[in-house]
Amino acid sequence: MDEQMIATLKDLMEWEGQRNAPPAGFPRLPDVPAARYTSAEFYALEQEHIFRKTWLFAAHLDEVPEPGSFMRWNNAGDPIIIVHGTDGVVRAFYNTCRHRGAPVVTQDKGCARRFVCPYHAWTYKTDGTLIGVPERQDFVDLDLSTRGLIPVRCEMFGKLIYVNFDEQAASLRDFLGPIADEWEEFGFHKLRLAARHSFDLDCNWKVAMEANMEVYHVPFIHPETVAPLVDAKRNVNHLYPHGHGRMLAPPPQAMQRDHVRALDNAPNWTSIETVGELGRTHTQSYTIFPNWVSPLSNYFVPPLIFWPTSLTTTRLELITMAPDWGDGEAPDLWTVPDAASSNGRAMAKLIQEDTQFGEAIQQSMESRGFKSVPLSYQESRIYWFHQQCDRLIGLGAVPPELRVEQVIGDDWVWPNDPRVSLMANKPQEAAV
Repeated sequence: MDEQMIATLKDLMEWEGQRNAPPAGFPRLPDVPAARYTSAEFYALEQEHIFRKTWLFAAHLDEVPEPGSFMRWNNAGDPIIIVHGTDGVVRAFYNTCRHRGAPVVTQDKGCARRFVCPYHAWTYKTDGTLIGVPERQDFVDLDLSTRGLIPVRCEMFGKLIYVNFDEQAASLRDFLGPIADEWEEFGFHKLRLAARHSFDLDCNWKVAMEANMEVYHVPFIHPETVAPLVDAKRNVNHLYPHGHGRMLAPPPQAMQRDHVRALDNAPNWTSIETVGELGRTHTQSYTIFPNWVSPLSNYFVPPLIFWPTSLTTTRLELITMAPDWGDGEAPDLWTVPDAASSNGRAMAKLIQEDTQFGEAIQQSMESRGFKSVPLSYQESRIYWFHQQCDRLIGLGAVPPELRVEQVIGDDWVWPNDPRVSLMANKPQEAAV
């Protein structure tokens, strides 16, 4: 990020802190229909169109580190295997034998030079090619070259492995758009996987995720954990193509710091030396459509991934990626040891604060007292996310009573930002 852009963003943060209304020209956000959080019909549309048509984070290269490494991945519903091929290429396949549908891989992870279906021993190379069929003479016109494991689109950003079930989808790089360039300074090609843990929540996936898509709640939910680090009034939201978003907020004016301290001992860990000024001194968080939310700093890239497991339940993945920590203890930003839990970990205080009301909110949303969701300008990333949901589903396919109006236009989406000209024309005045 060049110096001019840094200066503009700093000015925008000050301008945001002074305004007394949303920026001139920003659209009024209509209420979001309540049933988007409670409707089985809408949930089915999400599953069919959103999670089948977008790039989904599946794994880190450290989980399949060497040729022959594989892991099972079922977070999107279908059984998938992520494979680091013996040719060095990382691929994804349906974990489904082309004979009679048995799972080819039955271990969660491992390393092998070929995969042998446990049912009838059909054998596949790590590139998915079918190379062995017992009693082949009894099959008529069986063409092995057309019976390989069915692939799933698989691409990488740095060491991050993404999958997409849509063969016609744009590339991962195009999907990320300008964010891919903004993320270069964080060195994703060097970051190691330090921690990955899952927790089940009793609420709709959007209820859980949207708690992490605005800072409006920070002074009230996080008075001791986040509020001392983030000036919510001077927060700047940015909207990107494909439903992505970013928040950028400075520390409170009374606070002086050279780096973001997510944990008390963070300065003892290795820093990402290429991270620029804002990444070191400000709090920023990216929403990558549909289900990734992550702050980024010069110490961590710790995404939270929200997987719908039913209409009213969510699996929350808490991940920490960090620079090489050598022989020391691996950093884990989001969880703490807990001998009583099934996986030996418990959510850290900050995550507990964000998830504490999920179940109660879901129950309340299912009551007749929940009619709709009015969103403020500060919550524009949430509305932008909902617009993208409907676009992927198809505006005509969403029942009218569940639809959100497409009121945020391209004039408010990167690379456009009317606030810059508003700020230049009236630098000392809040928008009216």
